[in-house]
Amino acid sequence: MTSKNPEYDFKWCPGCGDFGVRRALETAISRRTVEMEVAPENNVIIAGIGCSGNMVHLLEGDQPYGFHGIHGRSLPIAMGAKMGNPDLNVVVVAGDGDFLGIGLEHISPQAARNLNITAIVMDNGVYGLTKGQSSPTTDLGAVTSSTPYGKTEDKLHPFKMYLSLGVSFVSSTMSSQVRQMSTIMSEAMDHPGFSIVHIQSPCTEYNNTFELLKGNVRKGIPGLAYDIPEDHDDADWDAAFDIASNDGIPLGVLYRDTTRPTLDQRIDEVSEKVKAKSVASLLDSYAI
Repeated sequence: MTSKNPEYDFKWCPGCGDFGVRRALETAISRRTVEMEVAPENNVIIAGIGCSGNMVHLLEGDQPYGFHGIHGRSLPIAMGAKMGNPDLNVVVVAGDGDFLGIGLEHISPQAARNLNITAIVMDNGVYGLTKGQSSPTTDLGAVTSSTPYGKTEDKLHPFKMYLSLGVSFVSSTMSSQVRQMSTIMSEAMDHPGFSIVHIQSPCTEYNNTFELLKGNVRKGIPGLAYDIPEDHDDADWDAAFDIASNDGIPLGVLYRDTTRPTLDQRIDEVSEKVKAKSVASLLDSYAI
């Protein structure tokens, strides 16, 4: 429970990476409200279903608006909120199962539209809320409650997919690096277009990958996570795809395209070409 929501009995396990994501998101929103001199209510957090969905209820401090939607449909809801009020900072929070499973079909349309929102994806490679079934990012052959003899399909590679679909801001971080995570979230919110912050957020109960990500010298584990080189040109799509195709988990901003117009900008351009009709002329058009 939290001081803002004393009646809400949430189920985040001790050590869950989502706690770090929550702290980073709180900091990023607080920073934005100060720098842009806007009210906390200028921010809207939209969630699907899963452990990540609890983020709507758990943010401390001045509260943004929140909408707890249905499984896999956070992006359509976010589009509705953004088109209803383009001045809002709309942030989707989702898990790998929610966003990359049932919600996968919604990523391509929003990338094509360059919808001006930020999606924060907490990837723990498993369906944690429903007791550890395999998810799209679970490794091939992994034994889970839904794959007792090993997962039989290849894992999804999110970064290559995001880039291939045309997401205009693609970034990666991990839940233990709160400061870097918060900075990247701020950059994503400032980005004019569809931005994704993909976060490795280990599930302590069913898929605790923290040691594999960070490494352990004593055990001879090198660590999968590494910082993207400082000289990487994040405006270069080919360079970003090369990084996405390498082994390991890159940390930082892979790609950033600030040249494409956003959906609301395109709609404004179309609206300028439309000649407004009076109410009388609209009614006359229905007359027989």
